[in-house]
Amino acid sequence: MSHDQPAYGLWMLVILNSAIFIMFAYSFFKPATARDWRTFGAFSAFIVALFVEMYGFPLTIYLLSGWLQTKYPGLDILSHDAGHLWSTLLGEKGDPHFGALHIASYIFLAYGFILLSSAWNVLYHAQRRDALAVAGPYAVIRHPQYVAFVLILLGFLLQWPTLLTLVMFPILLVMYARLAITEEAEMRKRFGAEFDAYAARTPRFLPSWRKQMPVV
Repeated sequence: MSHDQPAYGLWMLVILNSAIFIMFAYSFFKPATARDWRTFGAFSAFIVALFVEMYGFPLTIYLLSGWLQTKYPGLDILSHDAGHLWSTLLGEKGDPHFGALHIASYIFLAYGFILLSSAWNVLYHAQRRDALAVAGPYAVIRHPQYVAFVLILLGFLLQWPTLLTLVMFPILLVMYARLAITEEAEMRKRFGAEFDAYAARTPRFLPSWRKQMPVV
């Protein structure tokens, strides 16, 4: 974005970017149950809140403006680059889009969407067979789709932190953890000993170091 263009008030970009990422996630997750829609709805709210501040109104920058101007007197707080707060706080120089954290955010986002897609493919075929999903990412962790959402959220937080999304993130973590426990209770009733054996050998969220995670 050039310096002679406005950094904020670009509401069409808010709508466009929100729609792209929400529909992209929808195409991989394909919510069907009320629980799926709660999961997807919370994710969508995070995405909208992010892009509203990224291109619409910089609430976080506005609230921190006094402190930022005192701490970084040469900083143009209304520039788009200033919104990359991690780069500012860490004293990084140059274009923040090429900084280490921004590159890391792309890795988190890419891996998150790849994992989400792979997990949905395995789950879809398992549901068609009325079977327990235990292949692909499900062979390594029991809830790869929830982990994928967390990776995507982390990617965005590394790229553009806001006060609202920083507050939402731990709430979403708790929400996904509770949904996972509820889901497991349902699977235990449905598949019995088969699920117990699967759960005994497969971690819930974090893969064992002794296993490699297949995502494709």
